[in-house]
Amino acid sequence: MGQVTEIKSKGLNTKEFIKKKVEEIADTVGDGEAINALSGGVDSSAVTILGHKALGKRLKTYFINNGLMRKDEPEKIVSLFKKLGVSVEIIDAQENFFKALKGITDPEQKREAITQTFYKDVFGGIVRESKAKYLLQGTILTDIDETVAGIKRQHNVFEQLGIDPQKAFGYKIIEPVVQLRKDGVRVIAEALGLPKSIFARMPFPGPALSARVIGEATPERIEKVRKATQIVEEELASQKAFQYMAILHNDRVTGMRDGKREFGNQIEIRCWDSVDARKATPTKIPYGVLTKLANRMVTEVPGVVSVTYNIASKPPSTMEAV
Repeated sequence: MGQVTEIKSKGLNTKEFIKKKVEEIADTVGDGEAINALSGGVDSSAVTILGHKALGKRLKTYFINNGLMRKDEPEKIVSLFKKLGVSVEIIDAQENFFKALKGITDPEQKREAITQTFYKDVFGGIVRESKAKYLLQGTILTDIDETVAGIKRQHNVFEQLGIDPQKAFGYKIIEPVVQLRKDGVRVIAEALGLPKSIFARMPFPGPALSARVIGEATPERIEKVRKATQIVEEELASQKAFQYMAILHNDRVTGMRDGKREFGNQIEIRCWDSVDARKATPTKIPYGVLTKLANRMVTEVPGVVSVTYNIASKPPSTMEAV
């Protein structure tokens, strides 16, 4: 692929972009079949619609339930796309992912375990079964920038690291929105007719909730951060921030409950103002909102005794903790 030429959101001709990408997908796949994984995020959703415009039923769309998603995510996304006329099949791969993550605490090793499980094991199996030779995915320019710069290995970047997906996994990857950043993808997603709940949706990491657990991502710890995420998303929805999240820390901290000492968990809340995720500043959340958040965390998430709020900007901080 070489150097990717950026297309900025300002002045983006959506009609022309969509027409061009639909033609490119159709030309590349020819009379064959392609598959794609839909996570419900704006990037994969836009790519799903582009792919279906180009290929119709020759694009098979799957939602991989890796056990690391937000509450009821698979069912909500499948239902939403059904209304848009796109059939999505849920693949239950929770066991595969938790087995791959067992005993791993290093953030990059976690990302690599998820990448290999997704592309080689789970999706590799689907590709082999379907005999599809192409995978459509929603890689964006920021994913490549961060990976190449060594800031963070994004799970969906290969060629820039010298990895040939054809050799490594047995299929070619098509990346229709790779020239765009998040703000550009949102413009295209809206032009494609996706609802606001999708085109204005917060970014969510490829490794999902495992990126929000510092240390080992066990089913129990994922469940804690899933509940904490639900609380954060309910309480901060009115903030109009770029992104907000809950992070479960690894260290135990001393707390008190019912008059007794309790070594419990610490949840860190992050909330960001940003345009394209390259730079970000913490949202100035009213203290009363933070207090309510903290009260809900220590009451509703089992074992949580401490709640903190990140006030360092990106850079040097990053959006996610790991």
